Amino acid sequence: MIENRHHDLAERLDVKDGLNLWRDWKWQIKHSIRDIPTFEKLLGIRFDAERREKLEATLARFPLSITPYYLSLIEVKDYANDPIFYQAFPQAAELEILPGDMSDPLAEDKDSPAPGITHRYPDRVLFQVSNLCSMYCRHCTRKRRVGDRDFIPGRQVLDMGLAYIRKTPAVRDVLLSGGDPFMLSDDYLDWILTELDAIEHVEIVRIGTRMPVVLPYRITGDLVEMLKRHQPVWVNTHFNHPREITASSRQALARLADAGIPLGNQTVLLAGINDCPRIMRKLVHKLVQNRVRPYYLFQCDMSEGLSHFRTPVGKGIEIVESLIGHTSGLAVPTYVIDAPGGGGKIPVMPQYLISWNTNKVVLRNFEGVITTYKEPDSYRPVFCDRDCDKCRLSLKLDEAEEYQALGIESLLADHDEALSLVPADTRRIDRRGDNGDGRSSAGRPGGNGLAGRLRRIFRRR
Repeated sequence: MIENRHHDLAERLDVKDGLNLWRDWKWQIKHSIRDIPTFEKLLGIRFDAERREKLEATLARFPLSITPYYLSLIEVKDYANDPIFYQAFPQAAELEILPGDMSDPLAEDKDSPAPGITHRYPDRVLFQVSNLCSMYCRHCTRKRRVGDRDFIPGRQVLDMGLAYIRKTPAVRDVLLSGGDPFMLSDDYLDWILTELDAIEHVEIVRIGTRMPVVLPYRITGDLVEMLKRHQPVWVNTHFNHPREITASSRQALARLADAGIPLGNQTVLLAGINDCPRIMRKLVHKLVQNRVRPYYLFQCDMSEGLSHFRTPVGKGIEIVESLIGHTSGLAVPTYVIDAPGGGGKIPVMPQYLISWNTNKVVLRNFEGVITTYKEPDSYRPVFCDRDCDKCRLSLKLDEAEEYQALGIESLLADHDEALSLVPADTRRIDRRGDNGDGRSSAGRPGGNGLAGRLRRIFRRR
């Protein structure tokens, strides 16, 4: 049925060999729907004159762009209640700017020390490497940038962002964002990732993209092979509704997951689209089924033109309450409000800690059962003088070496006759005067680690 709808849309776009081209992501971008007459023609619907006038006024400020793929998911017979339609198509309500609305609610521009860089948290930066999107989501927090700076920054501009990362050793995590980084060519994105690979203090790179949702054909074999060369790379995508998880999106996610790329999802809570516990539970279940970890559930930002999408915070808490304990913890996202003014993400969760004193805490579970947890009586905190460089107490941060495996290996190996490993200072063995196999313990060589402190007891044949 879906294939038939794709074929029908391809024919309406006057494309020969439609289904093959349909899966070409560049063809999809080229044929994105950017005006109301084309939208009406392809879906076979017609807006009345009054609504058309309001829609045109909306598009004059906030442009329209929908990929043919995402357009094909709209349920035409009930488009007025369709979650795909409302995420992709403009509404006159977008022009209603309320007193509390802001053009840059997260103060990304103020926290920008270099072109394309937002540095808000101590050890990570957001790096906007493209202002292009394959589709303009109507709930975008960066609506101020949609259409007015629709370009891909050149290497000279991105070099300034890279230079900031190089000179800031505290940055261990770089999030590539935009726009959509996957709007870049494979070669251009490969260059950016190569430059980041060469910065010693950058430990991981994350890529925020909505391509698996709105244009899954972009997740090509060539793209995935390129990403594999730059591990560790994490990909966060943006599914808002179960209907967005299609056969094509599942294939895109599988390609990424099969390549060893960890996947997360950031959902925005949207009135009339996913503000329902049943919808959200179905979404998170589908995500984990496709190896995508529900990461964040965002309260809709206070951007201009988004007031009709915003829900009360209580609705988000209700949804999280319906998940915790009722489904796997793996499937429960963290509900956050990205604080206006650049305060960062603030977790907002149901209250499970009821009260506490020095010796006991009072808790409740998802069923409403109230219980207690007794604090330890004998806890003695280690004295800390805050001199971490000289700490010899518990601050051992280097990777452990596997020298202790040497002794264990002798027990596992078929070619070795060792039966047991016994601590060298065991009195029982010392009383025997030998190693347990009739050989004297005198002159026993020492050694480092566990293997050097153990005596080997051999199997007797």
